[in-house]
Amino acid sequence: MLAAVAAALKGRRLTREALAAAVAERVGDETLVEKLGGGFGDLLKPAAFTGDLCFAPSDGRRVRFTRPSSWLEGFRPPGPDEAASLELLRSYLRAYGPAPREQFQRWFGMTSPAEAGRWIKTLGTEVAEVDVEGARGWMLDADVGAAAAAEPTGAVRLLPAFDHYVVAAPRDAGAVLPASHRARVYRPQGWLSPVLLVDGRMAGVWAHEVQGDRLAVTIEPFARVDRGVRARAEAEAERLAAFLGGRLTLTWPDAKL
Repeated sequence: MLAAVAAALKGRRLTREALAAAVAERVGDETLVEKLGGGFGDLLKPAAFTGDLCFAPSDGRRVRFTRPSSWLEGFRPPGPDEAASLELLRSYLRAYGPAPREQFQRWFGMTSPAEAGRWIKTLGTEVAEVDVEGARGWMLDADVGAAAAAEPTGAVRLLPAFDHYVVAAPRDAGAVLPASHRARVYRPQGWLSPVLLVDGRMAGVWAHEVQGDRLAVTIEPFARVDRGVRARAEAEAERLAAFLGGRLTLTWPDAKL
């Protein structure tokens, strides 16, 4: 099946349904049409792990897939030695540090915190253990100075559902997301809401709906937001409307302004 996925996607961009049909035909097993067409993609993930599948530009609202070697010039999947070269850990700490070893362990799917700790120690002087208001974590040593001097800038983003930042964020950190609102972001059955992000903090949720030539966006902050945050959130919504080709209709139903 995995070989058939790779062969079917070579030089092509296929929807989930088209890929499922092509693989089933190559393998000679019609049951794969339903199994590969499932929304969770549980049988497609192994193909991604082996470097033979990635997202391609969508066909309208339909997701499409291709091979990384067809999408990225010069791509070659990393071998086991390269994968263990710790570049992944460097990238993680660059994005999410300071992070305790347990946080990296959960994100990467390691079997124990001790294994994650061994990876961190392998980086030697490249990493530093720091204390943030009593919470200790690891980050790249080259980033410590900039992090210590950083000040809030008022950055506002409307993150989509299942955004990588939200997926990897520590769910028990009140500085990232108030515990009282955790259930509105991390919902039942594995669903993750679109998030209003203010200076790295999850400050609300939002939703959008295409209504003819209009894009209706609803933003629900968890607490009162000032005019500056509101203006930058509206600018984000305008960008989304321009991207989707519609005129914006924006509402703040809770009026926490």
